[in-house]
Amino acid sequence: MASPYDLQEQEQLAQLKHFWARYGNLITWLLIAVLGAFAVWNGWQYWQRKTALEAAALYDELDRAARANDVDRVRRVWADLQKQAGRSAQAQHGGLLVARVLQDAGEVQEARAALQAVVERSKDAGVAAAARLRLSALELQAGDHAAALKWLDASLPPEFAALVADRRGDVLLAQGQTDAARQAYQTAWRGMGPEVDYRRIIEAKLNALGVDPTKTSE
Repeated sequence: MASPYDLQEQEQLAQLKHFWARYGNLITWLLIAVLGAFAVWNGWQYWQRKTALEAAALYDELDRAARANDVDRVRRVWADLQKQAGRSAQAQHGGLLVARVLQDAGEVQEARAALQAVVERSKDAGVAAAARLRLSALELQAGDHAAALKWLDASLPPEFAALVADRRGDVLLAQGQTDAARQAYQTAWRGMGPEVDYRRIIEAKLNALGVDPTKTSE
């Protein structure tokens, strides 16, 4: 004769079989989905770590090449960095470094392309702003004043406002718009703290235009 415990166990087994018959497939697919998502997440994390390590190593190599002024090596490493981790922070900072090396080597078109890549890909507004300022300088040197101003027209972080005003003043002065350039330089001078060395350069520009910013309230 079966004990009450045996009957209770049989009843529980029957209920469990019924439950699995009804919901087993759903539970299985849910488990597969959860485990699959976990595997994808782990894979993504691994890929992110691997990419970051590769980007850091390539940036170090790029920095060494730049310090050695090895232009060909800079080109090769920059190409690898763009290919393997083109949207990484290292690639964006690397683009600024590459542009400087190439510009110093007289490769202005390549320098421009590197800076444009930074503007297009960077998630750091400050890095993108720095690239825009340098692109504006390149266009100014090339005599394309409209393009130089266009690079300054984007919405840039407020901490770059003084530098943007200074560069705008340079372009306006090159266009012969002395009054507008003077106003831009005054905006730049007022927007830059007295502890910033570059403020003295802006002050010198204003002095050359007949303005002493320390004695004017404009």
